[in-house]
Amino acid sequence: MLHRVLPSLLSSHSGWGLLLLLTTTAPRYACSQDMGRARATITALAAPDMHGRGYVKKGEQRAAEYISRRFRQAGLRAFTPKYAQFFPVTINTFPGRCSLLLDGKALEPGVDFILDPTSGPGDLTGPVIALDTLIFDDETAGQRFLSQSLQGQVLVLRQRDAERIRTLPDAFARHLDQAAALLTLVPDKLTASLSDHQVPQPRLQLLARRWPTQAKRAAVRIDAVLVANYRARNIIGYVPGRIQPDSFLVVSAHYDHLGRMGKNTYFPGANDNASGTALLLELAEYYAKPQHQPAYSVIFMAFGAEEAGLLGSRYFIRHPLVALPRIRFLVNLDLTGTGQEGITVVNGRVLEKPFKLLDQINKEHRYVASIAARGQAANSDHYPFSNQGVPAFFLYTRGGSKAYHDVNDQAQALPLTAFSGIAQLVITFFDTLSR
Repeated sequence: MLHRVLPSLLSSHSGWGLLLLLTTTAPRYACSQDMGRARATITALAAPDMHGRGYVKKGEQRAAEYISRRFRQAGLRAFTPKYAQFFPVTINTFPGRCSLLLDGKALEPGVDFILDPTSGPGDLTGPVIALDTLIFDDETAGQRFLSQSLQGQVLVLRQRDAERIRTLPDAFARHLDQAAALLTLVPDKLTASLSDHQVPQPRLQLLARRWPTQAKRAAVRIDAVLVANYRARNIIGYVPGRIQPDSFLVVSAHYDHLGRMGKNTYFPGANDNASGTALLLELAEYYAKPQHQPAYSVIFMAFGAEEAGLLGSRYFIRHPLVALPRIRFLVNLDLTGTGQEGITVVNGRVLEKPFKLLDQINKEHRYVASIAARGQAANSDHYPFSNQGVPAFFLYTRGGSKAYHDVNDQAQALPLTAFSGIAQLVITFFDTLSR
């Protein structure tokens, strides 16, 4: 009978106090995660034949089909055929050539350089010229730059100067477009991303320490294809609740990543977010077992196109498969492959009472090393939901591998320190919410 009154108490101080008391009697769950299976899932999703789970060589489709197959094997129910919710994506892709030679010496894509997400195609060899940084302080230098022809030349500039260009009149940015190609020197780390548009020229980002200061000529060979109306998809399944099947708890994680950059380079995306997808699948396996059937229905949402701008979750909000007010809580899992320093909870400072409950559960059971609260952030798929008033947390791990949006985010680098603990934390949190 208690389960019928708790939902109406969730917004009240006394209700959350009652839930906090209940955590002291909540069962300590035995470890339900098959860590060997979880590691195998991460390895499979980050493997070369998934092509970075992007939009070249059907990488995103292969990953979606893998998750759909796992949902079916676990026995999850579906709202749509094959669990799929399709939506269109426009995305800039790099399916073919991706090479940069400086004075005849080849640099390695993904290691020495990456392509700017907006880069256009190009096949050119030209002289290298450096941006005159006096343009930021000297009007005469600025006018000299604007009158200088950049056609056929490869313009090199530092990252901070590329950002400073935006503070100058629009004529300066437009003038850069006349160069045959742009090379931006990045001081510390190459961090790739995606774009829904393409500029006319090749644009590359090069580690500054790989730049030979005396370079005279650059050869650039880039194949870039802007793909319109790519058919991306969310994969969504659920376990019906045994008591209140029309009330929903949600576990979400995005399965897409950055895909390929040329024929020989791909971004594995093990931590981001094969790890969160594997955790979602482990929770699906848990709740699908008859002895673990939840009181509320639990939906598992594997979102596509998160890296392209939260497109999958934004599409779901506009075309929900269940009424949004019926979602009692959503927990989004992204970057869950480490955890030596604990986890961070986005929206923890916004949803203070649910965070207090989560923290109390962890203090009792010591599932993870520590839990830190963070404010609102539009940095993963929880955001479109919380922006529509759906209570939502985004959990990510701290410590360990620093690889992010690069070729080093590989499965073997992940310790999965907090992986099982996060699963137990979510299970206990959901169990308490539905009592």
